[in-house]
Amino acid sequence: MNSNTMPERADVVVIGAGIVGNSLVYHLAERGWRSIVLLDKGPLPDPGGSTGHASNFIFPVDHSKEITALTLDSMNQYEKLGVLTTCGGIEIARTEEREEELRRRMSSATAWGIDAELISAARAVELMPFMNRDIIRSAFWTPSVAVVDPLQAGALMREQAAAMTDLTVAANTEVLDIETDRGRVTKVVTDRGSIEAETVVVACGVWSPRIARMAGATIPLTPAVHQMLDAGPIPELAETGVEIAYPIVRDMDPFMYERQSGADLEVGSYAHRPILHDPDDIPSIAASQLSPTQLPFTHADFDPQMEDALQLFGSILDRDDVGVRHAINGLLSLTADGAPLLGETPEVKGLWSAAAVWIKEGPGVGRALADWMTDGATEIDLHGADIARFYPHQRTQAHVRARASEGFNKTYGIIHPREQWASSRQQRLSPFYQREQELGAEFFEVGGWERPQWYESNAALVDEFGVSDRPHEWDRRWWSPIINAEHLAMRERAAMIDLTAFAQFEVVGPGAMAYVQRMIVGQADRPVGRLIYTPVLGPDGGFRSDLTVVRLDEDRYRVITGGADGARDRAWFAAHLPDDGSVSLVDLTSALCTLGLWGPRARAVLEAITDDDVSNEAFPFATARHIHIGTVPVLALRVSYVGELGWELHAPFEQGRQLWDAVAEAGRPQGIVPAGIGVYGTTGRIEKGYRLMGAELESEYTPVEAGLAARRVKEADFIGKAAYVAARERPLAATMCTLTVDDHHDSSGQLRYPQGGEPILTLAGERIVDRLGRPSYVTTAGAGPSVGSYLLMAYLPVEHAVEGASLQVQYMGERYPVTVARTGRTPLFDPDDSRMKA
Repeated sequence: MNSNTMPERADVVVIGAGIVGNSLVYHLAERGWRSIVLLDKGPLPDPGGSTGHASNFIFPVDHSKEITALTLDSMNQYEKLGVLTTCGGIEIARTEEREEELRRRMSSATAWGIDAELISAARAVELMPFMNRDIIRSAFWTPSVAVVDPLQAGALMREQAAAMTDLTVAANTEVLDIETDRGRVTKVVTDRGSIEAETVVVACGVWSPRIARMAGATIPLTPAVHQMLDAGPIPELAETGVEIAYPIVRDMDPFMYERQSGADLEVGSYAHRPILHDPDDIPSIAASQLSPTQLPFTHADFDPQMEDALQLFGSILDRDDVGVRHAINGLLSLTADGAPLLGETPEVKGLWSAAAVWIKEGPGVGRALADWMTDGATEIDLHGADIARFYPHQRTQAHVRARASEGFNKTYGIIHPREQWASSRQQRLSPFYQREQELGAEFFEVGGWERPQWYESNAALVDEFGVSDRPHEWDRRWWSPIINAEHLAMRERAAMIDLTAFAQFEVVGPGAMAYVQRMIVGQADRPVGRLIYTPVLGPDGGFRSDLTVVRLDEDRYRVITGGADGARDRAWFAAHLPDDGSVSLVDLTSALCTLGLWGPRARAVLEAITDDDVSNEAFPFATARHIHIGTVPVLALRVSYVGELGWELHAPFEQGRQLWDAVAEAGRPQGIVPAGIGVYGTTGRIEKGYRLMGAELESEYTPVEAGLAARRVKEADFIGKAAYVAARERPLAATMCTLTVDDHHDSSGQLRYPQGGEPILTLAGERIVDRLGRPSYVTTAGAGPSVGSYLLMAYLPVEHAVEGASLQVQYMGERYPVTVARTGRTPLFDPDDSRMKA
């Protein structure tokens, strides 16, 4: 296994022998990869990365299903290796706001099937007797919290991989270059020789950006300091005779944790100022006192946090014979959104990233990435961790550092599901932006675009339509009753919605039709001018995307997808272009703007500003035409994501202001209102039961379960076809449903509104799981102003997917009655789609 001789060729080279690299080589060997090289510039077993210095505890509960799944898989793997010590974990609340967050965590624990309990301060002190009970209001207890030995885990994984395959482990080996040819990896150059390989994985944590840059790729992360110290010796801890005998404590409000480490109490903090580093400035092994990622401790940064620790653990810390025995500024990897960076880099084929992964997720990431590299798909949906999710400006150092600085102190923060970033804003502005500012738009960001969520100029509509507010501050945070009022105005009159954040690509060339056929489930061989709303699948038949395709000519198609998914979708389409040059993929996103026009008076508005015939006979639903609005050439799509008559109007970016002004002026006699994405993305969509990528649509579910299977399967082959056909033929395990909340009153009589992610339960309070082990939880929650109900969307097992069935939703620790209102694709509002096809 360990070798002084470097092979000349390998199936895969993995750079980095921390927990992620070790896990990956094990799972690649298990999947049948036959020639694997694992490199690290440091010594083994501890090469000097964060694996060797991190506080190696695992709290399994996370609001993210994706991260929770990776964590639970990792815990199972650690347990099988015999390196997991379960001690339990306590997350304490000092404030009322934190108590509410712990109730929210209880809902997430229930949703993902993790045993947890809200406990009193007295019970918390019983479990960890050295805490100051006076400052604890309540706590969240997770019995399965554990510590792990990742260095031993890595050694065992390398041994097991070597027993399965031809594994070369080369420690103390520096990577000097990664060579490429025509955008594909060909060779790794080290100080001990070169290795030809078409697949290379960068799994070297804080050094990953520097290594990827050698190949011309970007791994957008920044090294950041996490401060931690060991205080001791503490006799009460020493007398246990073990590494850890007491539960780990997360003191959530001051952003700290404390855990036994033998005779010491380890104290870590996420409360200090963000301290970021450049990967090129990390010291060498020779120049490091401890290791390259263990930097000298800066006491001034930690002093305020030490006061918090003394307040909670003064009984064992505030002693003359207890001192700081070890303290470091430990480096870890931060990304712009806090999620890992996994998958093939969009810039270089064959170069994979396994970066920004915490120890609690390491083995799970190793398994998932090995599956991805082998099969092209993963069991756990990883869209939120896909490295291709970032647009070019989001891969810049300036953006990453700005967001990482803002995000660091949110590590233990109370983060609302709709919360917006404050840093690195106004990166992409539509031509409508000035008009929207004048109308008091509240901007939310997607893909760098500033999109109006609602308009303060519509505040008077709240009284006009009698829209109610939400009484609880958490439920109305990053929300406004104006959204519901804009929705009702659209349903009654008309609305104009800025959709410039759409990502748009043109597929051009003699091979365009055959290429698009292979990429989508829908039939691409349609007449010119037809729209195709279609899933895009992975090889396993799960959702990769869902989008609209327009056939513009015999050899030209337009692909239109959501702003949140555009970077991933572009990378996917680019990765599958034919090698013969018969197809070109042109990104038109920055060249175009899009204005949505919908409502029963939408045709009257459009007829007033175009000489083209836009009657239903001349311009039927699901078709596209080139028209003119004044001097503005427009590609108009007769389509609707809100269930109303109307069009998407796609125009040259530089003429966007003219388009906005023309529609607004013509719409004034019709009572048109500007409406935000709160209508387009939630209220209008959910009333129609339309699915959203990343919410209802993900790789763990099929189009059949989502209710999006076509009546027939086209003859042409496409990615995921075999799995798609198999899914159509087997009995359904679950189906997408729309539910109504029947009573919003909590136990105190206050009205509450679920936000998404909450578990669906039986009337007996039992967690609902389908026969494939997938839980039922709220994928989207929002008002249905036109149907008079608050709506939830969720996958339910077929035995529960019965219209009229009574169930419950658990929100903030309480349960609310819900009814299954619709199963499958039939919407609550306008079920025969007569309004949008009029």
